[in-house]
Amino acid sequence: MSIQHDTSGRRSIQVEVEVPGNAEEVWKAVATGPGISSWFCPTEVEERVSGVIRTLMGPGMESTAAVTVWDPPDRLGAEGPGAGPDAAPMTTEWIVEPRSGDTCLVRVIHSMYGATDDQAEQLEGIESGWPYFFAILRIYLAHFRGQPASIIRTMGQASGSVNNAWSTLTDALGMADLRKGVRWTSPPGTPSLTGVVEQVHGHRQPYAVIRLDKPIPGIASATAFAMGDCAMVTVGIYLYGSEASAIAARDESAWQKWMKERFS
Repeated sequence: MSIQHDTSGRRSIQVEVEVPGNAEEVWKAVATGPGISSWFCPTEVEERVSGVIRTLMGPGMESTAAVTVWDPPDRLGAEGPGAGPDAAPMTTEWIVEPRSGDTCLVRVIHSMYGATDDQAEQLEGIESGWPYFFAILRIYLAHFRGQPASIIRTMGQASGSVNNAWSTLTDALGMADLRKGVRWTSPPGTPSLTGVVEQVHGHRQPYAVIRLDKPIPGIASATAFAMGDCAMVTVGIYLYGSEASAIAARDESAWQKWMKERFS
């Protein structure tokens, strides 16, 4: 991992990705509530300095931060509490840099002052998680730019290593041998999904991202990651278009049941 230290006691990580779209389009995707909610997690943003950013990561997992910098379409800064009762505050900065060819570089920087070694591990976990969500962001901006999403998101817990949890999840989803460009169909016992694999990654936080064409356009994703002494697995489905909300409402309980039967 690449935690940076400076003489002031600040520890930081940064992750970046090049995405399609002009600065205004990319800003809407990474700095506004409707945009963030279309590729990440349900989020509300009060678009002003001292405004509040609320993000629902999962059941009972809401994070909040206060906007410290609001400079569209270039830079957003926010500060929120770290994880744990005595954790140092965490500062987050989003930067959008226009590039040639109607693309932008998106950079996110997380930093803490006076963090303990345990709290610094939070930064490492955050750093390893962003490539997964940035893969979803790239597909969103390339194919669904400006469209709201209806999200199905289910999470489970497994004992053992992240690699073992990932193997169990991908075996169950029929993703074990997926490669970029291969078509994938959801397995029997799940709501029907079909699409083309856009990206597969198998390192510290493994993930797979698929662009769906059936039953409607969307993105299906899966990942596994460490949380404390256990491993967590997640399936995220983002649906777009006029039928999205109805299909998400119809299929969410089936996906939740599917996950609960396989993971605690």
